[in-house]
Amino acid sequence: MTESVSNLDPELRRQWDELAAEVRRHRDLYYNAKPEIPDADFDEIFRRLQRLEEEHPELAVPESPTMEVGAPAAVSSTFDNVEHLERMMSLDNVFDEDELTEWLARTPSGTYLTELKIDGLSLSLVYRDGVLERAATRGDGRVGEDVTANARVIDDIPHELTGTEDYPVPALLEVRGEVFIALEDFGEVNELRQAEGGKPFANPRNAAAGSLRQKNPEDVRKRRLRMISHGIGAREGFSPASQHDAYTALAAWGLPVSPYTEQVHSVEEVVAKVRYWAEHRHDADHEMDGLVVKVDSYSEQRALGATSRAPRWAIAYKYPPEEVTTKLVDIQVGVGRTGRVTPFAVMTPVFVAGSTVSMATLHNQTEVQRKGVLIGDTVVVRKAGEIIPEVLGPVAERRDGSERAFIFPTLCPACGTRLAPQKEGDADWRCPNTRSCPAQLSSRLTYLAGRGGFDIEALGEKGAQDLIRTGILGDESELFDLTAEKLLASKVYTTKAGKVNASGEKLLANLAEARNTELWRVLVSLSIRHVGPTAARALAARYRSLPALVDAPAEDIADTDGVGMIIAESFKSWFEVEWHRQIVDRWAAAGVTMEETGGDVAAQTLEGLTIVVTGSLEGFTRDGAKEAILSRGGKASGSVSKKTDYVVVGENAGSKETKARDLGLTILDEAGFVRLLETGSAD
Repeated sequence: MTESVSNLDPELRRQWDELAAEVRRHRDLYYNAKPEIPDADFDEIFRRLQRLEEEHPELAVPESPTMEVGAPAAVSSTFDNVEHLERMMSLDNVFDEDELTEWLARTPSGTYLTELKIDGLSLSLVYRDGVLERAATRGDGRVGEDVTANARVIDDIPHELTGTEDYPVPALLEVRGEVFIALEDFGEVNELRQAEGGKPFANPRNAAAGSLRQKNPEDVRKRRLRMISHGIGAREGFSPASQHDAYTALAAWGLPVSPYTEQVHSVEEVVAKVRYWAEHRHDADHEMDGLVVKVDSYSEQRALGATSRAPRWAIAYKYPPEEVTTKLVDIQVGVGRTGRVTPFAVMTPVFVAGSTVSMATLHNQTEVQRKGVLIGDTVVVRKAGEIIPEVLGPVAERRDGSERAFIFPTLCPACGTRLAPQKEGDADWRCPNTRSCPAQLSSRLTYLAGRGGFDIEALGEKGAQDLIRTGILGDESELFDLTAEKLLASKVYTTKAGKVNASGEKLLANLAEARNTELWRVLVSLSIRHVGPTAARALAARYRSLPALVDAPAEDIADTDGVGMIIAESFKSWFEVEWHRQIVDRWAAAGVTMEETGGDVAAQTLEGLTIVVTGSLEGFTRDGAKEAILSRGGKASGSVSKKTDYVVVGENAGSKETKARDLGLTILDEAGFVRLLETGSAD
């Protein structure tokens, strides 16, 4: 501590000491171990320290964490320390458009680059005469860990650069990039980790950071790490005029660059990109928590210079966090349509990923124990896109001793039946009263009324619960026997005068229309375990009638493309239950589709093809385009990859079109999409 700080008011010094120590500790955990708090919480601590130093400039001493980059390598690290040829820096952040426009006003330029801020691990690569010599983590910006052996097994990192006539390989090149695990790979990486006896990673960033520091490169290879280049450091024989020119050269040499980076030429365009990615942050192949804005020209960058930790010519616009902390008030349980009893967290409401949440899933009692959460804990909550919020774990150091363990119930909270696993070894416990448990029945009714089932718009959760509570329906077998007279006992579907209201009329009309639906929707609506829309489509296309499917042996059903023995056995066992068969019989008697007619099933022109639709089409809604693909045997994917066969591009397609072009994929307009649906070929 310097003299100026030591002579400060004791209370002010105490505040600075505590904040500085907290920033250093969490920064070290982030870079060298396992983070205890979400990024958003760290950002807030860091900003409190910055504000304190702004109000009292004498606190902004050289050894302050606000002047530092990254964190020194852990003392226990098994990797050698290496010095970067040119210092790696961090980025300053802004958190709203006012802060962004203030930065842009201080940093005027004719051309900016906007780049996605990848949530991964920074890496520096050194190439001499085009050959990879060394790879190192950022560390404290000057010294990092030598992870060359592990970097060599990352497919995206070339061992040798390939020169071209326009871009000869330079004598020396220091490349900066971010290592990450793609979202499409993360699930498989976690499955492999659990199969090997390890605990699943909380998120792709933690997985990438831990993977790059493994001792055995072959273990690193299994983690499917990827890298995207986002800058250059020291170089000899290479003098690009701009950041954009540098990226063009990197790509020519075989280094990975982001397909999402764009040049823009005004403040308005920068703000438009920030707003666009705020709405499309889950369109990227990797996790991202912000948009980086850079002055493109290298001469302008040099003129602007840098602070001790960050360049003045770049800024990171941070989006609302997808991980936050809040208080776990209680743990309760809910009962789903298959009888699965799921614990869920009741929390102090918290704003995360654009909305306020007060409940989050805890999956099952085993997960509650594995995560080690106690009622009363401060917990980390994650909500990514449209995914249901999830409790990731406790912030154990904030416990005060008042917390208590969750005791899983032995009886169903909805009907009082004793709970048990369906079979030995199951992590999930279920209520065996499948036919008449009101919670299961209302969930099944809501499910079959959804878009993937009968698509009964007037039958929502509230209506389903009302039909059960009033005794109008004993189970779902009676659904298509509903009449206006029966609905008079309802609270939801009648007026105060005791007549069927507009919702009731609409329900009856929906049911009349739903009787003539596709067979696969009927299969989905039966709530057979494992039989979702994909399997149901395949079975309906092959057997074309429910009686034929019921009569087929399990081995024959399992041979259906995309089905397999688990689904086949689940289907057969479902029909062994008498009241299940009564549902089918009663629906059939009410006129519900049990057999496809000749022209009802579309030709399977897209069988085996993966198609991505991006942007707005004139003749198709988003759901309509997906339905057109699935009904013809294709796979409708939400992300572009090398495995994608066709990318259909409409108005305002954005980054998916850019990535498709970079990968050299076949791109279709709407007319080409229609030809593809009809013939299975874009020609």
